[in-house]
Amino acid sequence: MSHHIASVLAHHQHRPQQLLQILIDIQQHDTCITPQAQAEVAQGLNKSLAEVQGVVSFYSLLNPTPREYDIRFSHNIIDLMQGKAALMENLLERLQVTLGTVRSDGRVFIDNTSCIGMSDQAPAALVNGYTVTRLTPSRIAQMASLIENQVPLSDWPAEWFQVALNIQRKDLLLDTPFAPGQALRHLLQEGIDSGLDALQGCAIRGCGGAGFPLDRKWRLCQETPAKAHYVVCNADEGEPGTFKDRVLLQAYPDLVFEGMTLCAKIIGAQQGFVYLRGEYRYMLDSLQQCLQRRRDLGLLGDHILGDEDFSFDIDIHLGAGAYVCGAEVALIESLQGHRGVPRKRPPPFPVTQGYLGQPTVVNNVETFALSAQALNVGQQRFTDLGTAASRGTKLLSISGDCARPGVYEFPYGVSVREVMDACEADDVQFLQNAGPAGLCLRPDEFERGLCCEDVNTTGSLMVFNASRPLFDVTHNFAEFFVHESCGFCTPCRVGTRLLQQMLEKISQGHATQQDIDKMLQLSQLMKSSSHCGLGMTASNHITDSLEKFPALYQSQLHDTDITHPSFDLENATSEARALSQP
Repeated sequence: MSHHIASVLAHHQHRPQQLLQILIDIQQHDTCITPQAQAEVAQGLNKSLAEVQGVVSFYSLLNPTPREYDIRFSHNIIDLMQGKAALMENLLERLQVTLGTVRSDGRVFIDNTSCIGMSDQAPAALVNGYTVTRLTPSRIAQMASLIENQVPLSDWPAEWFQVALNIQRKDLLLDTPFAPGQALRHLLQEGIDSGLDALQGCAIRGCGGAGFPLDRKWRLCQETPAKAHYVVCNADEGEPGTFKDRVLLQAYPDLVFEGMTLCAKIIGAQQGFVYLRGEYRYMLDSLQQCLQRRRDLGLLGDHILGDEDFSFDIDIHLGAGAYVCGAEVALIESLQGHRGVPRKRPPPFPVTQGYLGQPTVVNNVETFALSAQALNVGQQRFTDLGTAASRGTKLLSISGDCARPGVYEFPYGVSVREVMDACEADDVQFLQNAGPAGLCLRPDEFERGLCCEDVNTTGSLMVFNASRPLFDVTHNFAEFFVHESCGFCTPCRVGTRLLQQMLEKISQGHATQQDIDKMLQLSQLMKSSSHCGLGMTASNHITDSLEKFPALYQSQLHDTDITHPSFDLENATSEARALSQP
């Protein structure tokens, strides 16, 4: 076994649940995880080689083959609108690289990847796992020169790697001063029951989309007897067009960590985890520094703030490129070192059987930050904002065809029109709410309010003006779901591919009404029989756009009853025929 792999295994104490972190550490050092390295890791963890290989093949940011420069362009629709396709072709040509293939000299690899959370400063890419924003033709030309001259990433222009906050509007969460430990001291003085009652009075809902009451989730976990309880922060912000959690982690990490620590005291946890999406690796060091500052202040570690019965610490686990891990049941599987395939539920729910089979609270970044700020400002001030069923404020990630993309904080209930006016969006054709898995809104719906009882949102609003072809958007979303399906269940694995092919057939003018009907039938099948939420919502953007823009679809249909196949049988079987030739 190589010395480096042995040291990585020792650093992670040969714990099997650390498998993904071990593989990430090896790749960071060696640029890849070779078959030999996979075999050594399997031996060192007493796992089967097939299990290690399965994890490497599951996560899109893990590389089994060496390369000096690994470049992945964000393939979100917003990046495409900002000229991503031409920039990538420019770099491919300059470096003489075939897309998705390591160059013959083994030095360069270029490919697409799903949205990397930089829609407000697109087009963007990952270079060896680190974010490069606001790409331009001149930067592409300079990048090609740096690569050909083998200049290490540390010597590239520092401004390329700067990620702007782009906070455009602040309210209670972002604009209220907060001192580390402030909410925690309040909880310790008032007691756990009082703290839970205060959170219940604030009526905080989870900000990941489901809107489950925060106090109820924490109570359920607290009341479940177990050997250990855990707190997990879901920072796997993978929904295309979403970047609000990125801003919180970058500028307000103390609020997030404080919220996790409050939860730990309430449910009786001693260990917490931040599951940080691999695309946000650039902020790993700053987050670790914040955690150490909190330890130095007595806000993490043993006997927090002098409480002899309160010990709690937080580790950061990196993801490696898997949208499905944004679902809490898949995230827990990944956190335990497995492929991020969602397990079946209910039962059990994570609050009763989560990480390592123990009761676990999983909330997203914004939810933990809100919990800390709510105790900081008090119930009265918090509930003065929002609606009867949606108290407080909501962070919105706004990108696309608007003059002022970025993060906006509004009280719940704000009208869509007010948000569009704030970001200076003109001639809007539609906006996509809550990413590809969400729904689109036409201008005649802009008087509706953003809140749980009307337009529920995860916080992503992508704006498209009248110049944007609808089918460019839906096709990009369909590609996204094909790429991100974990492949576990047939309805999602096959259904996403079929939907993509049907959309292509419609956009090329080869479809009939029969194809539309089949697409709706397939969508219903996926909703009712997919294993997890990814497959259940993967057709939302199609069914909703069909309802909102029927004329656009009808205008593309073939005017006869001739049925054109949605795929080319000859082409699909050509590889198999070639392999069978003597």
